[in-house]
Amino acid sequence: MIDLTGKRALVTGGSRGIGAAIALALAENGADVAFTYQHAAERADAVCKRIEAVGRRAVALRADSADPDAISKAVARSVDALGGLDILVNSAAVGHVGPIADIEVAAYQKLMDVNVRAPLLYAKAVIPHLSEGGRIITIGSALGERVPFPGITAYAMSKAALTSFTRGLSRELGPQGITVNLVQPGSVDTESNPADGEAAAFQRGLTSLGRYAEPEEIANAVVFLASPAAGIITGATLNADGGALA
Repeated sequence: MIDLTGKRALVTGGSRGIGAAIALALAENGADVAFTYQHAAERADAVCKRIEAVGRRAVALRADSADPDAISKAVARSVDALGGLDILVNSAAVGHVGPIADIEVAAYQKLMDVNVRAPLLYAKAVIPHLSEGGRIITIGSALGERVPFPGITAYAMSKAALTSFTRGLSRELGPQGITVNLVQPGSVDTESNPADGEAAAFQRGLTSLGRYAEPEEIANAVVFLASPAAGIITGATLNADGGALA
């Protein structure tokens, strides 16, 4: 077990899927956790109860990651509730499937607002509260580096932007002893992309291991990067993709 006792984390998009697994894993390793959600209030309450069951504080915050005002308020409420912040995990994201020839401007804007602008704005709001040993970890995608089939160009573009965001921000915050890293999952067994879905066999075939990841496996990578053991790692990309980028 990694010891995160005394650490305070904010996880965006933490009511389900990868985000919920991250929130719970951080708590299981000792951190108090605030997390955002947009619609799934019942699921958010369930995540809170699981965090509290392991003896940690939990704060669920309704916030739309496409709304800059909601982002700043979520950070302020997290700081107030937890007494500060040490870890930010940018997990909230939206998807888009379809050719560029057909994409609507509103759909493109939503994709960029949530997948690119929100991590930047969450970081901007959190940075004043971080001290030496602080962590910013963003969840990207293996599709940010490889686009193995058509119809996901816009989504892949939004995830590719996170590499430069991570590298550049690591340069800005390195002198303060704050690390900034990116985790790139491949196919993960979630409601939005189940391991028994129509395209599952194809996606498994893209990997070296021949299987989907479980959300908890992505969470384990985040917990490591949040820990003192990863203190020398910054500006890095950790591919938790089963070998999809091998």
